[in-house]
Amino acid sequence: MQYLILSDIHANWAALQAVLTDAAGDYQEIVCCGDLVGYNPKPSEVVEWTRANCARVIRGNHDKVVSGIENLEWFNETAKAAAVWTMQQLRDEQLRYLRELERGPVKLEHFHLWHGSPVDEDEYVTTRREASRCFASFELSLAFFGHTHLQGGFFFKRRRTGSINQVPREEQEVTFELEPDTLYMVNPGAVGQPRDEDPRAAYAIYDSEQKTVSLRRVEYPISETADEIMKARLPGVLALRLFQGM
Repeated sequence: MQYLILSDIHANWAALQAVLTDAAGDYQEIVCCGDLVGYNPKPSEVVEWTRANCARVIRGNHDKVVSGIENLEWFNETAKAAAVWTMQQLRDEQLRYLRELERGPVKLEHFHLWHGSPVDEDEYVTTRREASRCFASFELSLAFFGHTHLQGGFFFKRRRTGSINQVPREEQEVTFELEPDTLYMVNPGAVGQPRDEDPRAAYAIYDSEQKTVSLRRVEYPISETADEIMKARLPGVLALRLFQGM
């Protein structure tokens, strides 16, 4: 079985469409590590697509805030403005869908899914030291996570934690084979708002038979999303950061 692994779509319809076109034919099932909404201008379209196409989805922190599970107090002013705007764009049944998303971690047949970490769905895991605490929670050898918007991840072998790098800027894909007696914590990267200094949309493909993970990047029309951000009167910095990948 081949899985399309998505995370942090953040209402960026143009980026999502580019990912789906790029990945076409390479997967049979789609799963998502959360944050369908927030920041970008197409929350309704992304929520409807997710409802129709994703086999499993766990909630992210923006999904919780927009749906009313949590309040806005921990968001900065830019994220708050985007969240309030998003609430006003979604229908009641769409907000209900976000509210009823599963809380991670979730154990599937071949891998775990969580948004932040297995012990705290809102935790940012960005360093090997932070990742090393997560491996104690593994029941399977592979997990996918999001939240940081940083493609790559970590592995644990012989009591050592190492790093998995993002796709280099001059390449479109990096594939690695899962080794025996090794635990992997893989971030597919953000579809809708990368923060690893590469503005291309990010995603991953996992092949459960070949035991491989492919990290991928794909160009998308950033100016289209940026123009929509400005037309919606969302904070202008949200448009700028898409070009910067930060």
